[in-house]
Amino acid sequence: MKNFQYTSVLVSILIGSLAQILLKQGTKHIGPLAFSFENIGSLLLRIFSQPLVVLGLALYGVSFVIWIFAISKLEISVAYPMLSVGFIVNAVAAYYLLGESMSLYKLLGIFFIILGTFLITSKIS
Repeated sequence: MKNFQYTSVLVSILIGSLAQILLKQGTKHIGPLAFSFENIGSLLLRIFSQPLVVLGLALYGVSFVIWIFAISKLEISVAYPMLSVGFIVNAVAAYYLLGESMSLYKLLGIFFIILGTFLITSKIS
């Protein structure tokens, strides 16, 4: 049963990461955003009429529901640190899908995230 709970966390993370990529792509279609009280209505209309943004938000909703299921079964001290895997997924996805850079420092950070997540979720008490 624990494997299913960990899988639920990972699925939630993957869907959340996909949501991030869609939101980023959606912002490219929206164009530059300048926030002010005067343009808040038109700004919200631009944001929420962009299909990729709406799809990204919907996927966040799905991710949220799966996350709630997962934390109802796992200790939050184990589940929450696993969210850091999302940083890895997003960095790799941004590199391959968005053409963002992957520096040595990002790779080192990813290594330490993997190490830390492994240590927190390991059976060593």
